[in-house]
Amino acid sequence: MIDIGRYIAAGVRGHSAYHVPPGEPAVKLDAMENPYRLPLEVRDRWLHALRDVALNRYPAPGEYERLKERLARTFDLPPTARVLLGNGSDEILQSMFLATSPEVTVVAPTPTFVMYEQIAALLGRRFVGVPLSPDFRLDVEALKTALTRHAPALVFLAYPNNPTGTLYERAEVEALLALEDALIVVDEAYYPFARASVIDRLGAHPQLLVVRTFSKQGLAGLRFGWLAGDAAWIDEIDKVRLPYNVSTLAVATAEFALDYQDVFEAQAQRIRDERERLYEALARRVTVWPSAANFLLFRVGDRARAADVLAVLKERGIWVKDLSAQSPALAGCLRVTVGTPEENSAFLAALSQAL
Repeated sequence: MIDIGRYIAAGVRGHSAYHVPPGEPAVKLDAMENPYRLPLEVRDRWLHALRDVALNRYPAPGEYERLKERLARTFDLPPTARVLLGNGSDEILQSMFLATSPEVTVVAPTPTFVMYEQIAALLGRRFVGVPLSPDFRLDVEALKTALTRHAPALVFLAYPNNPTGTLYERAEVEALLALEDALIVVDEAYYPFARASVIDRLGAHPQLLVVRTFSKQGLAGLRFGWLAGDAAWIDEIDKVRLPYNVSTLAVATAEFALDYQDVFEAQAQRIRDERERLYEALARRVTVWPSAANFLLFRVGDRARAADVLAVLKERGIWVKDLSAQSPALAGCLRVTVGTPEENSAFLAALSQAL
């Protein structure tokens, strides 16, 4: 029998694959998805737009360039900014790791999006987590100290943060952008719900990169993300991008989606309104943190209590995420995605029973 361990990288052997729970819950509130589908008439137009896509051909460079130009115009990127397309923003994050030297330390305030640390570990990179304050705010001085100590550094800031929902102060982000020997990657996956961005600072800070995705706004199944930054960075990261990484169907759908930003914004507004109702209802029952994203983090007790509550919710067909194992700071914490009014009401009723 061949010794597989001799062939597999240590970083891979020491980790488990990203786990996606099997099954179809009645109310799925565990993955930060938009609960609303596109209106039927818009879906019909989308299908019509896909009718003439040449599936027998690889994506043409012109298709990519056209979409990049649309993104730059739609989101008002500065003239110096360039765009890179990805098969979801996760692929873009991985490409940044692959393009940077193994000598570069990966730094992020923690707890945060698990993929930053997981990709670092899989690729054998050093990851340094800088704890957030007890109320999940950014500790700017601690971050500055870490970046000075571990320069050069690749810094990831989820803005707003996942899983806490915290939107860091703009001045705090600006303070980090002023540091040398730090490439700052601001992950704006939840921009549709925060309506806050640093994308306008790209021209002023060459060491700033901004990541966006179409997943949270309502196209999670599309797997499309994009990166904006100075051409010097984008050109280097583009070298590790696999050829034809974004399909012709994804390109056509992304272009189509840019024509219907008003539809996605209307859905995002409904989610923002429900987020406030859900927050107020949770605040009467448990400890819950304010959120600028499409989810809420709340604590029900210790880890055992969180597991009990989760089990009761699952029995009633409602899925939320237990984060207790992710970090000691999240012990006893669950995260719930903001769903439709009916889904949120069903969750609240089940939670009251569970508590």
